[in-house]
Parts: sequence; C-alpha cells; structure tokens
Amino acid sequence: MAEELVFYTHPMSRGRIVRWMLEEIGHPYQTEVLDYDTTMKAPEYLSINPMGKVPAIRHGDTVVTETAAICAYLADAFPDSGLAPPPGSRLRGPYYRWLFFGAGPLEAAVTNQALGFTVPKGRERLVGYGRFSDVMDVLDRAVSQDNYLLGRSFTAADVYLGSQIGWGMHFGSIERRPAFEQYWNRISAREAARRARETDDALMSRG
Repeated sequence: MAEELVFYTHPMSRGRIVRWMLEEIGHPYQTEVLDYDTTMKAPEYLSINPMGKVPAIRHGDTVVTETAAICAYLADAFPDSGLAPPPGSRLRGPYYRWLFFGAGPLEAAVTNQALGFTVPKGRERLVGYGRFSDVMDVLDRAVSQDNYLLGRSFTAADVYLGSQIGWGMHFGSIERRPAFEQYWNRISAREAARRARETDDALMSRG
C-alpha cells in the first residue's frame, strides 16, 4: 500500500505553492485545512510543525515543512513526475541554485521591500541579497533565457520561484517587468496550476 500523503494548508498562504506542486506530481493526497489562530496553533498541529505555520506535508512517517523543502522533497519522492533533474545530472546544480535563490535572496528581498525596509548604503554585505534591484535584475535574466529556468524542462524550481513572481506582481511587491509577466503567464497556464487555483479559490469562497 502506498504511504499516505497529507497536506496541511490554508488557502491564503504559501500552501498555494505546495498545492500546485501536488497537482503536478499527480499523486493522491489528503488535505487538512487549518485556521491561523486556532488549529494552526493547537498541540496536534504543533507536533507536525512547531512553528505553527503552513504549509506542511506528512508522507508516511516523514514530515516536511518549509515550502521550498516540500517542493524539493516531492520532486524527489515522485521522480516519475519529472520535476527534478536526476541526481548526477548537469542540471542538478542550476536546479538547486534557482530553487534556493527563491527561498533565500528573493524572499528576503521582497519581504523587506514590502515592509518598507531599504538596506543602508554601504551595508549591503550584511544581508544575503545585497540590493533589491540586483535581485530583480538577476531574476529577470533567469526567466528570460528560455521557457523555464532550466531551459525546456519545467521543474519544481519553476513552481516555487515562479509562484513568488506571480504572487509578488499581484500584490505589488515585484514590479511588472515584461520578462516576469511573460514567464508567469506561461507557467500559470499549466493544467496543474489551474486545478490548484480552482481548489484553493473554492476553499476561500467557503470561508
């Protein structure tokens, strides 16, 4: 019997990224929707994620938290989905690079920008991303080279980093550069992305 896959989420959270990833791998999963101030902080869920945040997954006896880690785990746990280059592949390095560029410099830069924090001039070395403009320029080049971050191969890195671009443009924390819009329009049109949006939007409409 296949190990049970349980997804802990809220429809207005980074869980939307993991929902898309789950739809891409095509493996059956059970969804547990949690509320921010109640079930997310209850002892039962804190045993899954002591941070009291979503998303998280439980795959058999394995628990994974942190969105980038969940995407990476699912891509490796379900290799038939083709969402990660095989171990030893020359594309494995760029795959890790862009997956964790999203989890590190991009998320930190966008969060600080949204909060109105600007790194003081001359102190850029103290933060992992340096300057917000540098992060945006690197991101622009990354999504302008080909259809996807790894060329013609769509991977978990596109799910994770691409979701941040789409989310950022929607809320105004990332500028609507042509390269970003073209890339986002391309990947968000995938069938799995559409199914994930519809599922989470339906959950939101039900409150």
